[in-house]
Amino acid sequence: MADMFRRPGRLRRHAGFDGRAGQAAFEALHRASLAAPALRAGLTETSAGAAARHLRELLGAPGLAVTDTERVLAWDGAGRHHGAGAAELAGDVLAGGGSAVLKADRVWCGDLRCELREAVVAPLVVEDRVEGALLVYAPGVSAGLVRAAGEVARWTSGQLELAETHRSRTRLVEAELRALRAQISPHFSCNALTAIASLVRTDPQRARELLLDFADFTRYSFRRHGEFTTLAEEFRSIGQYLVLEQARFGDRLCIDVQAAVEVLPVAVPFLCVQPLVENAVRHGFEGGTGPGRITVLAGDVGAEAHITVEDDGAGMDPEMLRRILVSGGTSAAGGGSGGVGLGNVDARLRRVYGDAYGLVVETAPGAGTKVRLRVPKYRAGVTAPQMWPIPHSLSD
Repeated sequence: MADMFRRPGRLRRHAGFDGRAGQAAFEALHRASLAAPALRAGLTETSAGAAARHLRELLGAPGLAVTDTERVLAWDGAGRHHGAGAAELAGDVLAGGGSAVLKADRVWCGDLRCELREAVVAPLVVEDRVEGALLVYAPGVSAGLVRAAGEVARWTSGQLELAETHRSRTRLVEAELRALRAQISPHFSCNALTAIASLVRTDPQRARELLLDFADFTRYSFRRHGEFTTLAEEFRSIGQYLVLEQARFGDRLCIDVQAAVEVLPVAVPFLCVQPLVENAVRHGFEGGTGPGRITVLAGDVGAEAHITVEDDGAGMDPEMLRRILVSGGTSAAGGGSGGVGLGNVDARLRRVYGDAYGLVVETAPGAGTKVRLRVPKYRAGVTAPQMWPIPHSLSD
């Protein structure tokens, strides 16, 4: 019975980030966040120089060096004269060994005033390759400093791997865009310029307008920066392309291009709609003799923009289309550059937004082709440069 009325003990209060340990954790996270942006640029002299102070303060060490596989990239802290020999001290680790503890016989310079007597060397590893080393200098090396140096080196390696992933993605995007640009064939350029030349004497004003459209279309298609664009920019380029094609075909080609004003600012992968329109003209209409219609629509559907590219031309074999999309447009079954366009766009959409956002294609021989895609209006990491205004309907 007495236990029921026992005096309650003092409730233990969870300190969270209010206590000394919490404050130390906060400081560590803050230092790491300051070092991260520089390291995301890769292991260079500039990035190492920007990150070294934050890494040293994160470890609470008096001196710190960062090396690549050949030389010292940065030094921070006291005893800067130790920096000249840091790459040599890191030699065994750079050759593929694990972390190492260096005693005074290898580190200390002999100056009684110098507190840098020992060091921990930890490798910086990117995709299983030793790309550099982190050298942490102190009056003496404790087990705690060895563990801390190893953890900071692993965290630094993670940031460098993110930088390598970004570079790999950039190279992939550039390769994909080069493949798409290869579709802007000399055939189209020659035909467009021939159509313009035919108007120079009979309608010089129209020839001038078409020449400006051709210049803008080419400039946009071959721009060298930016993985993303806006639907406004993409539709502007589509309009210029179709105006140039209509100058060739005249009344044989009917075009209808419309975009809801609400979706014009939406960021999308660069050249994700234009190749579909070029494919519709070149493979759906260009080889025929009768009239044809190209319809391009972009609608506002809740949190998404829905885009449709449709032609009433030759169509294609669904089985060939399936092989094109499965291969990403890289197989011999791709049916030429049109296959590269469909497969390339489908693969890029899926990589940016997920498999739920690939192309949906309806086609059959002699029945035309309808390509549908949808993109979220907002997606983290998908941003575009300035937007060029275009009219609601380019067919007006």
